[in-house]
Amino acid sequence: MKKKKMNLSGTVALVTALLVLIIFIPINLIVSYYDKGFDMTPSGKYTLNEKTVQLLDETADKHIDIYCLYDLEEFKRSDNSEFLPLYHTLKQLEQRDNITLTCFLPDENVTLSKELDPEGLLGIEKGDTFVKANGVIKKISRNKVFQTGADDTKQYAGEELLAAAIKTCSSGSLPTVYFLTGHGEKSIETNLAEFSALLKTNNYDVQELDLGKEGAVPDNAKIIYLAGPTQDITDKEKDLLLEYSNNGGAMSFLLDPCDTEGRFTNIEKIMEEFGLVLDYNIVTETTPANMLDDPDQNQNENYLRVEYPAGSQVNTDFTQDLTTDLNMLISNGSFSAGISYPRSLTEIPDDSFPGASYIERSSIIKNTTGLEGSYTTVSKAMGGDDITAKEANEKLSGISLDFGYYSFNKKSGGKLIVIGTTAPIDTVRCTPTVDIPADKVKAASTSGTRMLMIFSNTWLYDSEIQFGVGNKINAYDYMSFKGSDDATKTIASLFILPVVIAVIGLAVWLKRRNS
Repeated sequence: MKKKKMNLSGTVALVTALLVLIIFIPINLIVSYYDKGFDMTPSGKYTLNEKTVQLLDETADKHIDIYCLYDLEEFKRSDNSEFLPLYHTLKQLEQRDNITLTCFLPDENVTLSKELDPEGLLGIEKGDTFVKANGVIKKISRNKVFQTGADDTKQYAGEELLAAAIKTCSSGSLPTVYFLTGHGEKSIETNLAEFSALLKTNNYDVQELDLGKEGAVPDNAKIIYLAGPTQDITDKEKDLLLEYSNNGGAMSFLLDPCDTEGRFTNIEKIMEEFGLVLDYNIVTETTPANMLDDPDQNQNENYLRVEYPAGSQVNTDFTQDLTTDLNMLISNGSFSAGISYPRSLTEIPDDSFPGASYIERSSIIKNTTGLEGSYTTVSKAMGGDDITAKEANEKLSGISLDFGYYSFNKKSGGKLIVIGTTAPIDTVRCTPTVDIPADKVKAASTSGTRMLMIFSNTWLYDSEIQFGVGNKINAYDYMSFKGSDDATKTIASLFILPVVIAVIGLAVWLKRRNS
């Protein structure tokens, strides 16, 4: 009589099931009790980056308030799953002893909304986030927290923006834009109030600076504007501005045509360091097709149609780009491509410019041709001297002209924007001679060149500050096949073959289980 083999498969299965219950059920209960999760995303979307943790450790002695203008628990709903990264970032920040997180809806707490935006400049919307420390408030727009990359990938920028805001506010001051005074420039109070307010909405502080009296560029200066001077700067001011740019500083010169006695010698010397030359003229248009309407809706020769040359996204000769996004907006009909009462600018030829190997220059505003393909603008001398007058009257009409440039020193990091008019930022007077009626200010503010000035500020100094965490995205693996045969073989090896093996194994087990 054959001895029957003992079959332990059922016992093993039972013991295994019991072990699973004994081990995993308590673990699951413990994890649920402590609400502990594990971030398995490749970019760590739900976990603070080590750079953010280091920043929080360094600022642990400063009290920081974070205001989320939303019901945070709403982020946990299944239909709001895309907001989970922001939810986890805010909850981890709240765990810090020195950080207080306050969530509210702006319509339900008007008093607190007013405290965050007392001047009504920042604009408060549901979903925005504010960071406050050392008396400094920085807004993070809800539209910036979740972004779409160039390849249409969904990206989470919330931690980057929050970390940058904490760093800025804990330092005690926002990045400051200074407007120079003392040379007949346009003033913030009378001419630049709207542009100043616009800068503040983008998280800049705005101040005036009499460099001659101060004797130094303030340490917190991120951009220095020279807007519409009627007199030259001094030798000392020129030296201070050159020192500032050589240390990586950023400047924006908006130089109206004006009847000066002689040349802006020191302003020219700064421009020459960046490979640019100032023309002493005023440019008008002769063909109606290239004229734009003035604020009174009358076609005016002083209002010129222009174009904005493509930047690095289209032209590989350059590394910087200020115009591609603007051109897209113009093509969509959002803005008009125009400028008013400009003077022209010129490049120093590469063979005459010692810094050509490390200075990158590009025109960002040009006149455009007429219907017959020729340039129809006229140049008339204004200011300067006999040499510049002859150049302006005899050589600068009917040719390609530039009204704006960027220049970037790749060695020092210094940046310069030069525009041949203040009109894009002047709210009281569109030009030195034409008033903008109150009901036309908004229309005048939406010109392409006005938008270019806004884009240029971000290029000169990004108020969001690139903290270093970067945007976080989901990572996906892809497989490419040369043809259908390769795809079939791969599918067979990955899916069909394991199933066949499993079936064979099951058949063997069934055959032997009673043997």
